[in-house]
Amino acid sequence: MALTRLTSANAIPDDSIANVKIANIVQSKNILINGDMQVSQRATSVSSITSGGYHACDRWKEDMTTAGTWTISQSTTVPTGQGFATSLKMDCTTANGSLSAGSELMVQQRLEGQNLQYLKKGTSDAVSTTLSFWVRSNKTGTYICELQDVDNTRQISKSYTISSADTWEKKTITFPGDTTGALDNNNARSLDCSFYLAAGSDLSSGTLSTTWTAKTDANRAVGQVNLADSTSNEWYVTGVQLEAGDTASEFEFLPVEVNLARCQRYFFVTKSSQWLYAINSTNNNSRSEVVFKCSMRDTPTAGSVAFSNSGTGTGTQNANINHVTVYVNGIGAADTSLNTGATFASEL
Repeated sequence: MALTRLTSANAIPDDSIANVKIANIVQSKNILINGDMQVSQRATSVSSITSGGYHACDRWKEDMTTAGTWTISQSTTVPTGQGFATSLKMDCTTANGSLSAGSELMVQQRLEGQNLQYLKKGTSDAVSTTLSFWVRSNKTGTYICELQDVDNTRQISKSYTISSADTWEKKTITFPGDTTGALDNNNARSLDCSFYLAAGSDLSSGTLSTTWTAKTDANRAVGQVNLADSTSNEWYVTGVQLEAGDTASEFEFLPVEVNLARCQRYFFVTKSSQWLYAINSTNNNSRSEVVFKCSMRDTPTAGSVAFSNSGTGTGTQNANINHVTVYVNGIGAADTSLNTGATFASEL
């Protein structure tokens, strides 16, 4: 093959190269974020969990009501030869073998409507989506996956079966497009993708709604096994991908820095201490600015914010999607710094 000499006449402009790089980073066929569970900024393992929240792997929220006690972790147990290094693990530590009517346990990801407009939901050209994932549990049986349209109070559920105990299995589920109810074009919660692990009669006493319909709670998780019925039970998932179309493609592995940046839109944690600087001659009050790595979804809520010297008062102010000011008052001539691990959340 002949080589072509690169000259100014046929060179790729610098701005074109930049645009290609940006496009490669921003565009992702996977609607979900952190489907391979490689980012876990909060913690790699959290125990004694009895209620919902974000605990381990970024972007994955556990909804939980009277469904036992759990340890939730980023695990290194993964399907062999598939390229995954981590999975999300749910480990039951206190069982509930008799669920109440309102019991529920699910792992879900909540999505912004403005990122989903290309699905054309609510039009005659609505696009199907396909969910694929690797799953493993000692408890075999029927499990439920659900898409919920929060904007229009609609949902669709599909079942899958774990056939072999303690064995990784790949599952693929296709959801038809919904011609009713457009998703809002904004940064608020519009669509949930949920994996049920336990469901009381409020969510399972009807007929499973396998087509898009107005939400009826009793039809959402019919047939779901109770993963909370034994402390021997555990459930792993990784390689979770939701994409447009009727077929599943191979999982889209992203560079870790790209995956991290996508997660930091919703949750940011400082990785190093940061000095605060006096704003008056007596050094009585000190301030510093924390700049986020990327624009957050919305003005974040400060979580764990601690200082080496707390003076007479600390806090945050002037927050927006790009930065926040942290302050310490009444420290006299002492120095102070923002400790490592300050957190700022803008989850859905």
